[in-house]
Amino acid sequence: MRRRTATALISAAVIGAPLALTGAAPAETADRDELHLPGLDGEVSIAVDSAGIPHITAETNEDLFYAQGVNAARDRLFQIDLHRRQGLGELSEVLGPDFVERDRAARLFLYRGDMDREWESYGPEARTTATRFAEGINAYVDWLDDNPEHRPPEFDELGYEPAHWEPEDVVRIRTHSLGENLASELTRTQVACDDELANADLLLGMEPDHTASLPEGLDPCSVPDDVLDTYRLATGDVSFDDDGSARLAGPEEDAPLTTNGGEGSNSWTVSPDHTDSGRPILAGDPHRPVTAPALRYVVHLTSPEVDVVGAGEPFLPGVAMGHNGTAAFGLTFLAADQQDLLFYDVDPDDPTRYRHDGEWKQMDTVTEELTLPDGSTEEVELRFTHHGPVISEDTDSDTAYAVRTTWTEPGTTAYFNSLELMQTEDFDAFRSVLDGWGGPPMNYTYADVHGDIGWVAAGRVPDRGDDDGLLPVPGDGSHEWDGFRDDLPYVHNPDEGFFSTANEYNQPEDNNLGYEWDPGFRQDRITEVLGGGDPHTLEEAGDLQNDDVDLTVREALPLLESIIGRDAEASAAAELLTGWDGDHTVDSAPAALYQTWFARHLGPAFYEAVSPELAAFADHTEDAGALLDALHHPEEWLDGDPEAERDRILVESLAAAYEDVAGSLGADPSQWRWGDLHHTVFEHPLDGDLGPFERQGSNHTVNRSGMDQSEYRHNAGASYRMVLDVGEWDSSLAVNGPGQSGDPDSPHYDDHVDPWREGDYVPLHYSEDAVEADTQHTIALIPQG
Repeated sequence: MRRRTATALISAAVIGAPLALTGAAPAETADRDELHLPGLDGEVSIAVDSAGIPHITAETNEDLFYAQGVNAARDRLFQIDLHRRQGLGELSEVLGPDFVERDRAARLFLYRGDMDREWESYGPEARTTATRFAEGINAYVDWLDDNPEHRPPEFDELGYEPAHWEPEDVVRIRTHSLGENLASELTRTQVACDDELANADLLLGMEPDHTASLPEGLDPCSVPDDVLDTYRLATGDVSFDDDGSARLAGPEEDAPLTTNGGEGSNSWTVSPDHTDSGRPILAGDPHRPVTAPALRYVVHLTSPEVDVVGAGEPFLPGVAMGHNGTAAFGLTFLAADQQDLLFYDVDPDDPTRYRHDGEWKQMDTVTEELTLPDGSTEEVELRFTHHGPVISEDTDSDTAYAVRTTWTEPGTTAYFNSLELMQTEDFDAFRSVLDGWGGPPMNYTYADVHGDIGWVAAGRVPDRGDDDGLLPVPGDGSHEWDGFRDDLPYVHNPDEGFFSTANEYNQPEDNNLGYEWDPGFRQDRITEVLGGGDPHTLEEAGDLQNDDVDLTVREALPLLESIIGRDAEASAAAELLTGWDGDHTVDSAPAALYQTWFARHLGPAFYEAVSPELAAFADHTEDAGALLDALHHPEEWLDGDPEAERDRILVESLAAAYEDVAGSLGADPSQWRWGDLHHTVFEHPLDGDLGPFERQGSNHTVNRSGMDQSEYRHNAGASYRMVLDVGEWDSSLAVNGPGQSGDPDSPHYDDHVDPWREGDYVPLHYSEDAVEADTQHTIALIPQG
């Protein structure tokens, strides 16, 4: 942990953030600070509660979102500044020429369309809201110029200043959005080159059942292995070495290019007829990388027109999931395919011309200047087809590659449509707003005080006609999008009394939005619990969010019955797993063995038996659903005596896993603990890491724990959880690991770690009385006279 300065200690003691203001009472007794800022029409109050959650109250919406910008900078300035520089392609200005190519990549994916259409896509108040939010950030940045001792320490360590924001910066950045499915398109292409295309289904299972085929004109061996490097550069985060030097999260040479990285979400809503209180319950926990600071930020926004509390992106105004006193809304990712990789024949005499509709078309070429730290500039050239940015050019084959994505469309900045969504108060209005939702594609759950519950699938999804979007396609005009889908499904007051979603395939069979979904084990577990009897309680909803039962176990363990006795270590392993219910607690010895076997040994062994070429693509189990289906139907994959070959794989992989765990935890299985292998680190870009902490769960438990199998490191899961008591709002709960603040010296940097690890929560206050009772510090924003 970095040093704690005297100033930082005073600041943390007062409000848990780098702000201790001139004219305030002594730090030991102060409970109110004042900050005089230009551009305010009236005074704004920021009441920070014991969990570090700010409750912002203003007399107008313009002042409210200005204050949200001030507060975002107060608590998360380094995080949002780094996000802005990464997204706009302005890293080289402060980090040097090594980042020129990274900036060029990011600029390829900026929104470059008509800004009037862009603003209109989000509703009538969008431009004003973004303007005021940016002005609030800038006001705090300017205040830091006069009070540099309160500047977040990362800026001093890296040697640059936080930047000012333009309103357009809020919406032009697209690379933080969740996208499907460029990585798997490349994987299928590479498998088709080295092996049989159908074998890729073992790594990337498909729902509904479907057979992929090579598009006409695609030679899979001609697609460069590094074709997505520019895309990955644009969408990867920057981190820093111990000496403060920056490094890119660029492509890893040996990493399999698949989409199953442990990210996703759970969300469910329960009708009042099925709860003990007679009120709806709505729960949600988005699964993203576990980082410090957290990816999301919890805030309460109040004005005469708005009264909403929940979590959103710290660099955006509004909230994306929460409630407004009438309606509650949660979200999970919808695995709709919004991306295509296209290849073009280019003119050998002029590589800026590409063939489309039987004629040569000119690429749009844009030259932009990047400023470097010494004040010099460097030019970068960006090329675009009418489909999108050109990310790779192969001069040997006169081929160019471009990405077509919904990100180039107006209104697709991630989560910015929440500004309208968070003010809806009935299901029809909720659904109407989501009809215009741009991105990312989402399952949105709903509940309100009238007793209504529901679900809406939302997002800008291409209409590909008969194309399946699973492999690169020629950009010659033969594979165009026919607009966007307007038939996404919804459910209102389902007969079951609840609706849940966990990234599984949940579409009508004739409504193909894509083929690559989560295998559904989390969703099955949620449905099992919610369908197991009434009435449901708020406490049970929290327990379910923290449920560690992995349903893959129920499908995998019956396969082991026939192998006991064939090998000493395999038999000992099978007996250890026999009768286990799949609960992945930190103290579980079976969990330590099972995850080592299933993730690190079983999949690779099966892939090797199917095809050595296929095995080269994965050093761990890629798709649990596809693998388990193959194990139960080996005749579809293995030659000779398929069941005997399958059993050989089970014996050898289980014995290897037993030996693997023994090498790490000792020879006595009674001493094995899953938590001694599996661990969480909340990783800060610079030097504010938290952990390691022992970790429960798996990639397929409701309490999701996506894992780097080589290190057993938990790298993605539910950093934010909320459970809403609809109508009795002050009973609602949330937790935002590791904490609300981005300052490693603040008590609110890591004060959510313990409740997050233990399955506990902090109050999500809403009423004026509840907020006042738990207010630890108030920051008054006062118009500068």
